[in-house]
Amino acid sequence: MPPRAPRATPRSIVTEGLTTTGELDFRIIELFFFAYREFTADADLVLERFGFGRAHHRVLHFVNRAPGMTIADLLDLLQITKQSLGRVLRQLVDGGFVEQLPGAEDRRQRRLFPTQEGRDLALELSRAQAARIEAALATAGPHDADPVAAFLLEMSGDRDSTKAWFERNGIGPERGRQA
Repeated sequence: MPPRAPRATPRSIVTEGLTTTGELDFRIIELFFFAYREFTADADLVLERFGFGRAHHRVLHFVNRAPGMTIADLLDLLQITKQSLGRVLRQLVDGGFVEQLPGAEDRRQRRLFPTQEGRDLALELSRAQAARIEAALATAGPHDADPVAAFLLEMSGDRDSTKAWFERNGIGPERGRQA
């Protein structure tokens, strides 16, 4: 009979939940979790009709916001791998939502453009999300979007590609609802 492996010492288990406030304040963290769940759920229902997921949504969104952007720019902005973009992009191109064209100066570049179907889908997805945001802001009162926008800007603006996107599109302090 082979020797028995030594018995592992039991790990200590924790039976008490973390308190909502204390060393950390979990209120905002959990509000983010649940707000994100609902924010994406509206669009997820629309995407499901096409067999698409959130990656498809992000690509459609940014290609519609900046038609002609290169694949390299999109990879940098979304911080995803070429492999993960490849599958999603292939489905969007095959489905007639995005066209991929060579660059005018550098034919090796691949520039991405929405088709009218891609534009329509992006708008349908954005309308669902905008309605949720507008309804939430309406309960906060007039002009309360400014501190929310400032907060989200501070939360999301760490990466150079994101900062460059904000700059190009007029997103940031004292820019209001431009671009």
